[in-house]
Amino acid sequence: MSVNHTVLESPVGPLTVVARDGALAGLYLERHRHQPDPATFGDRDDRPFTEVKRQLGEYFAGERTEFDLPLALRGTPFQQTVWQQLTRIPYGETITYRELAEHIGRPGAFRAVGLANGRNPVSIVVPCHRVVGSNGDLTGYGGGVDRKRRLLELEAA
Repeated sequence: MSVNHTVLESPVGPLTVVARDGALAGLYLERHRHQPDPATFGDRDDRPFTEVKRQLGEYFAGERTEFDLPLALRGTPFQQTVWQQLTRIPYGETITYRELAEHIGRPGAFRAVGLANGRNPVSIVVPCHRVVGSNGDLTGYGGGVDRKRRLLELEAA
């Protein structure tokens, strides 16, 4: 298994991007709450990230509303279900944790959905920032609420 990483500059600060066997396995903002030990990120190598860099650049320029990248996400079956559902939230829109729980057929599991959402290893690409509190408040985000706000403002523009 080949694991590599690089650091990309972005409008929301440096992004540490991790690939496992050529597929995107991690995208972490600076001071990301649930970031794994950087020792697991492998050697720094920019070459596997040309497409990731291009698509993120298009996203931040307002030219891309969906990502088309191979993903290598590790998580429980429940987390995988939540992360897959996150990819279905349309660009520029938000849903609540409760609505997300309903979409996966687990209406009472909104707290567990929130925990799974927070463990999303590829923020931005799998848009966990599009999930808000039941009253519309910008609640927790692994990269910080200010960054969540900036991402939502970018998508609203």
